[in-house]
Formats: sequence, structure tokens, C-alpha cells
Amino acid sequence: MPRADRHPGGAGRRFYGAVRFPLTRFANWALDLRVTGQENLPPAPYVIAANHLSFVDPVLVSLAAGRNVRYLAVAGLFGRSRGFDRLISFFGAIPTPRDRAPVSAVRAAIAELEAGYPVGVFPEGRRVERWGDETPQRGAAWLALATGVPLVPVAVFGSQGTLGPLERTVRRTAVRMWVETPLDPTSFLDHVDPVAAISVAWAESVAARLGPWWPAGREPDEERSPKGSGSEDGED
Repeated sequence: MPRADRHPGGAGRRFYGAVRFPLTRFANWALDLRVTGQENLPPAPYVIAANHLSFVDPVLVSLAAGRNVRYLAVAGLFGRSRGFDRLISFFGAIPTPRDRAPVSAVRAAIAELEAGYPVGVFPEGRRVERWGDETPQRGAAWLALATGVPLVPVAVFGSQGTLGPLERTVRRTAVRMWVETPLDPTSFLDHVDPVAAISVAWAESVAARLGPWWPAGREPDEERSPKGSGSEDGED
């Protein structure tokens, strides 16, 4: 395995290692963060794939993984702010274009996995107001199958209460995360379309957790944080 300081994202890995504990304490306070199922995380490499509700999700998923994770990031995120570009590049974000085949991004992700590190993907491709608004894309499943590494589903709820599509400011909220049983891509090889089957299995795993939090008839602004969580969502 290459040394972190010689590998893309190495500086971010070292920095994350130094701030992980205080960052976790801050997230527990500011976001009432509760993570269930961390014992399901396999040894790296693996693809970790979560639903996407907020700009803070990459940080939260990395906290759940207990390490810095390099994410496939839509190229449109780059170029809006020099400071933001430097920040996500520092942590090793992999730019992924929408308008053409992401050849370089795929190569970078495969190299990361082959080096023994995890790669993060948000299959919905963008922040959504609620689970089910966007059909998951197949990239996470393809990447896991192509490299033979586990695909780890992660369900996130509550992060939409800060820096989400409807709540664009930073505010205290309550976040719940569930790390689910990893999917072994080789167990889907008997399907006509293994990638599609893996994608469906990922979506079903996440939906099993998020379904109860989004009962029919509730409006998005009623869903910013779990009930009884001590959230201060009602404050100005």
C-alpha cells in the first residue's frame, strides 16, 4: 500500500486523522449524530454508497467509516468557489463529469480501491429533498463489481435540515445514519444484469431504513429531523 503522503488525498487523510475525534464530538453536538451498524464495515477497500440530502453528507459518511473517504464528486461542484475547490481537492474529491463518459474519474476510483482505500459514491447523483426523488444511478454497483470489493449501503436521515435543498443555511438538526450489511458483488453474477441487481439491492437496503421516516402524506419541511431527537429545528 502506498504511503498516504504519496497518494492523492494523502494530506486530507493525515488531517482527518488529526481532527477525527473533535470533529465527531462537534457533529454529535451540532447534529445530534447517531450512527448504527459501524460493526458492518469490512476492511478496506470497499465502495461506500449513501443517499444524499445535504452538503454535509460526505463528512458524515466519513465519520461513520472512521476514516477519510475519497468521493466521486460531480464536476459542477468545482469552479464556483476557489476556497471550496481547494477544500474538496484537499480531501481527494474525484471530479466526475455529467456530459461525457467519466473515464478519468473511473480510473482514479479504481486506482484508489486497488491501493487499499475506500471510495465514496452518492448514487442519486445530487442532493434530494427526500428519499425516492431521484432514481439511483448504477456507478457504485458497477465500481464494486468491476473491482470485486464490497458495496456498503449507508442510509442517512436528518441531514436535510442543514445545507440541504430546502434548508440552505447552517443550523442545528438531528441526523441518524445506518451502516448496512455489505453487498458482495460476486453473489450477483448469476443475474442477467448483475449491476442492475446490485443497484436494486442497495436501494432496497437504504429504503428499508428510510421508509419509516418518510410516511406517505408528510411534506418535506416536516421531515428535517427525527421526532424526539432534541433537534432545535424550530428555532430561528
